[in-house]
Amino acid sequence: MTSHNSSTGATRAEDQKRPGRLFYGWYVVAAAFAVTFVGFGAAYSFSAFVDALQQEFSASRGEVSLVFSIAGFLYFGLGVITGPLADRFGSRPMAIIGMVLVATGLVLAGFAQSLTQVYLAYGLGVGLGVGFSYVPSVGTVQRWFARRRGFASGLAVSGIGFGTLFMPLLAALLIGTLGWRNAYISLGILSAALGISMALLIVNDPRSRGLGPDGGPPLPPASAGGAEGAGLKQAVRSRPFLTLYCAGLIASFGLFVPFVHLVPFATDHGMSPGEGAFLLGMVGVGSTVGRFLLGNVADLIGRRTALILAFAGMSTTLVIWALSTSLIPLAIFGLTFGTFYGGFVALMPALVMDYFGGRNVSGIIGVLYTSVALGTLVGPTAAGYAYDLTQDYTLAILGSIAVNLVAALAVATLPRPDPGNP
Repeated sequence: MTSHNSSTGATRAEDQKRPGRLFYGWYVVAAAFAVTFVGFGAAYSFSAFVDALQQEFSASRGEVSLVFSIAGFLYFGLGVITGPLADRFGSRPMAIIGMVLVATGLVLAGFAQSLTQVYLAYGLGVGLGVGFSYVPSVGTVQRWFARRRGFASGLAVSGIGFGTLFMPLLAALLIGTLGWRNAYISLGILSAALGISMALLIVNDPRSRGLGPDGGPPLPPASAGGAEGAGLKQAVRSRPFLTLYCAGLIASFGLFVPFVHLVPFATDHGMSPGEGAFLLGMVGVGSTVGRFLLGNVADLIGRRTALILAFAGMSTTLVIWALSTSLIPLAIFGLTFGTFYGGFVALMPALVMDYFGGRNVSGIIGVLYTSVALGTLVGPTAAGYAYDLTQDYTLAILGSIAVNLVAALAVATLPRPDPGNP
């Protein structure tokens, strides 16, 4: 029986290598790309709605910023629950539920009659939706690849970059033509159509299709990407995990400040809402480049070294924001900051796989991302209230520079992954 199964798996693997036959792992990457495009595109389009929500509900910038912080806290924090659920029940149902929640939250936000209702609709809908879909989708990609894991992970999460590029621009266009309420409803319909259909392509483990990582024959259970590796409790008590957790927590206090406040910053300095959305789009362009560039570079120089570079790069580029008040230098900031941010997003899941293996990869990523959840809850809101007090973003930007430097130093203390992992 074992020989027959092995032979069947080898045959399927050979089928995948025939000319014109695409390895199914790339369909999983495409599905994860679409899920992150929809989820994070919906989340990061929030910056385009800040001014409209302030005017509609006579709210301060700090109060409006809390909408995004609630969503961010939930979508990073919920991975601690949805990651283990995906390891046990599969990633596809989690991703589908997530896309339904994102779409529902956007539509309900369009009908909100108070800022509290926006907190509940957008904050809970988008927050829970991305929380259900992000970690399971990205975690699954790690199982399908070994040799090209950095590139595949970067390609999957480049959906975040494309979402950051297109969704804020689309939101600004819809707000200008249809008003903010109909803009939210339209984005919700788009999210349902694209997100749910693509989530159906997710398959949890290559062995279920008679394959191994990268399209090879299926590995024995003890060596397969879905079975080998540390237990969840063992991983979270280890030094590498604790170091990555601290780095993620510290950096995330400043990491998402541009995603909420770059558009209002631009309009404060005389630029149009469309120009502000363009600047946020530049973050998306850079983010996409970073996922491809640093994902590939990391496979050569080591993912730990590349993560240090990502944190240090974000800190350096934030200096450009601190010194800029016009479109061109701010566009340069958006592009360069986004590049290093994209590298950070691509590298964290791949490093989890490097250090801890694939048996509990989604669960470990989920626990790790609670660090980012805590920082996201505090950072953008604190930046908004700092602006309300000073009518200036300098303090928030300087704080963001500092926390990214500290995160880079923390990762530099990490031991290298076991031999055989970059």
